[in-house]
Amino acid sequence: MIPAIETRGLTRRFGTRVAVDALSMTVPDKAVYGFLGRNGAGKTTTLKMLLGLLRPSSGTAVVGGVDVGRNRIGAARKVGALLEAHGFYGNLSGRENLNLTRSLLGVSAAEIDRVLEVVEMRVDAGRRVSDYSLGMRQRLGLARAMLGAPPVLILDEPTNGLDPDGIADMRRFLKALPERTGATVLLSSHLLGEIEQTATHIGIINEGCLVLEGELSRLKAELTPEIALRTDGAERAGEVLRRHDLTLVSESEGLVVRLRQGQDADRMSATLNAALVQAGVAVFAIGPRARSLEGIYRQVAAPTAKARKEIV
Repeated sequence: MIPAIETRGLTRRFGTRVAVDALSMTVPDKAVYGFLGRNGAGKTTTLKMLLGLLRPSSGTAVVGGVDVGRNRIGAARKVGALLEAHGFYGNLSGRENLNLTRSLLGVSAAEIDRVLEVVEMRVDAGRRVSDYSLGMRQRLGLARAMLGAPPVLILDEPTNGLDPDGIADMRRFLKALPERTGATVLLSSHLLGEIEQTATHIGIINEGCLVLEGELSRLKAELTPEIALRTDGAERAGEVLRRHDLTLVSESEGLVVRLRQGQDADRMSATLNAALVQAGVAVFAIGPRARSLEGIYRQVAAPTAKARKEIV
């Protein structure tokens, strides 16, 4: 099956600074693909090149089977986008705003009702956009991106600024989109928790380079097992744990023991607990850490303390 999005060696330089470095990514058809990285990692620059808004310094990008560099207009017809700046006319209703875009795209007026139904906005479509909440504007932006039923949707931080209810609503919409519309969704974000609950596949970008890509459930299963623990003395605990030839990571919540593939985290937790107690170290909590997207990011992106604070 042809990928919905494919890049090969995609690179963008701004003077001497390399914002995106030889990026080769593959977004499967009808996937919800979480494109992850901290602020400044190169996500937005990549999206702009996929949308034909920014020319790459080198490399290729293919969207919906169309080479963006060779046929920018043809590629643009394959994709709908929701970027941070909505650009709606506040004095017009939601329906009137959608009608302006529909006219420019040359698609049927019936498309407006179709997309309003998908984002559950038919009741409020007659209200002025200036009276909309931020969550309603986000949903209207999503409706606009879906006009003409493009096979690919590129969404940049769609939950940005939403309250908890709005985030939950947007998450539900995005998870259902491939089944409801047949579209592939590329979802760019730095919020690991939201991506984990929404995406089927992920790609992690760090300093302009793609450091990991794949199906999220498989990547979780392959994640190196870890044990988290809290004690009354990290230094003394570390001395005891190093005798077992284990990798230790110090975090604000306590110590993390990184095991080797194949090691049983439950049994090792019991072994380490006994060793710590015997050494006179009080153990407040110990046990296997859940396999999560945060764990994947932590192991492959190796962010600094400052960067880790930004992405969690």
